[in-house]
Amino acid sequence: MGMFQKLAVGGDVTPEIDWEMTPDMTFGTFESWGGRERVRNNDERIYYFFIDAWEDETTLCLMERGVKHAKILAEIRAPQQMLQNCVTKQGTSSLFEKSYAINEEVKEWLWANVLLAEDSSAVIPLYDANEVEDMGDLLPLMAESKFTGEKVSLPSEHCFINDGEITAVMEKWNFYDGDYNTEGNFENSLVDPGDGRMVVDQRTGLMWQRGGLDITSVRSMHRRIEQLNKEGFAGFHDWRMPTMEEAMSLMEKESNSKDVHLNPCFSKEQPFIFVAAQRKPGGYWFVDYKHGRACWSSGPIPGGFARRCRSL
Repeated sequence: MGMFQKLAVGGDVTPEIDWEMTPDMTFGTFESWGGRERVRNNDERIYYFFIDAWEDETTLCLMERGVKHAKILAEIRAPQQMLQNCVTKQGTSSLFEKSYAINEEVKEWLWANVLLAEDSSAVIPLYDANEVEDMGDLLPLMAESKFTGEKVSLPSEHCFINDGEITAVMEKWNFYDGDYNTEGNFENSLVDPGDGRMVVDQRTGLMWQRGGLDITSVRSMHRRIEQLNKEGFAGFHDWRMPTMEEAMSLMEKESNSKDVHLNPCFSKEQPFIFVAAQRKPGGYWFVDYKHGRACWSSGPIPGGFARRCRSL
């Protein structure tokens, strides 16, 4: 596992920091059990530093990782130019892959300014909120709301979409996408069917899960959905992964107070979700509500979240 060093984060101390772990190694290690070595059990946690380059300003982060578990514990105040140089030297990446391994320069800076320094002000702990997530204003009850607008029937079957086709998909249905259709604005008619776990869109005729499933591989996600259908989640046995069009129909043009492009009635804990669409010549499509766009991953078995839906 390499050289370890403990680090204080708020009132806690990490058991160990793994200097050899990188973002591109984590899926094989913790999601598919096929990395450089098998972890010992589901409760084991490993801590490592990585650079988050999703936004214009990069961030140095401390990650806590385990089997089916990922949590950013802290941000580290570090020189922006040093982080940018580290990212630049690693070359280009797909839109979906914006987490980078640290290099020797960043590692040396961490040792000198964080791990061996008496001043811990550079470490900014990120705490989980203890309160229940705010699910927004109450939606109208389905039994009391009659939709009089135009209904649409979105594609509901798995498909393949190549890069040259994705813009046409967004424009055809007037979906907002920060890359492919910035003027889009699909209008929903969301109502509460009487179960606090579900939302119905009267315009598309789809029932949605307000929350979702935690990150895992696409293969494992299909098995989990099959199991929940056997169990009859919320009384139904026909839940499925949404298509690209169905998932994009929930995309809001503006991000909400939870920093996701969704109606507040949906949870923020599934920032990007699998869709029933693969990419030609290879890869899997996702809908990224955090950044307001469709994106893809080139990995053979990528990891993602899920929000299930079903047709009424």
